[in-house]
Amino acid sequence: MGEVIWLTVKLAGVTTILLLILATPLAWWLARSQAWWKEIIGAVVALPIVLPPTVLGFYLLLALGPDSPLMAPFQAIGIRTLAFTFEGLVIGSIIYSLPFAVQPIRNAFQAIGERPFEVAATLRASPMDAFFSVALPLARPGFLVAAILTFAHTIGEFGVVLMIGGGIPGETEVLSIEIYQLVEALEWNKAHQLAALLLVFAFAVMLSLLLIERRTGRLRP
Repeated sequence: MGEVIWLTVKLAGVTTILLLILATPLAWWLARSQAWWKEIIGAVVALPIVLPPTVLGFYLLLALGPDSPLMAPFQAIGIRTLAFTFEGLVIGSIIYSLPFAVQPIRNAFQAIGERPFEVAATLRASPMDAFFSVALPLARPGFLVAAILTFAHTIGEFGVVLMIGGGIPGETEVLSIEIYQLVEALEWNKAHQLAALLLVFAFAVMLSLLLIERRTGRLRP
């Protein structure tokens, strides 16, 4: 059980870190761009929210499989497939949790408004300086919410990891898969222990989000 918990936390941690890095420029562009087609990109980013996880997992399984054109360039270095590997789980988790990272950060950037950037411009700050010295500090609550949501969403994902991971012990067997397998094996007590653990974790996540919202609401002018 300890190995399963560690693998789940590892997957959630790696996914969260990578998503915060990838989601920040995307969220900034979605928040600031005037392009007419930005909402099309926004819809693509939000697609995992409404798309059945098994559908997403199926297409990821095809994309990461040995016959996929996407994997062809990697076969020269001995990588035929990323399906049923930890790396494949990370890719799937990043795509599946992408909207849960992008949307809070985008909302935080939009809530800043134009005034702070106008002040920064009068002080001769470059756009890059304004981003790091103004946007990022003011959007910090959004990053915190994004990190919590991404981590929690990755912990609880099932359909995607089942499709592209398969539940290989020590490699792709995470908590949600372990609970499913315990129920199939009629090991109710062990399944109850893990399910209760995730229930407590989910409650802690929701309480944290509500406290963050309450605190940021008080700080907001």
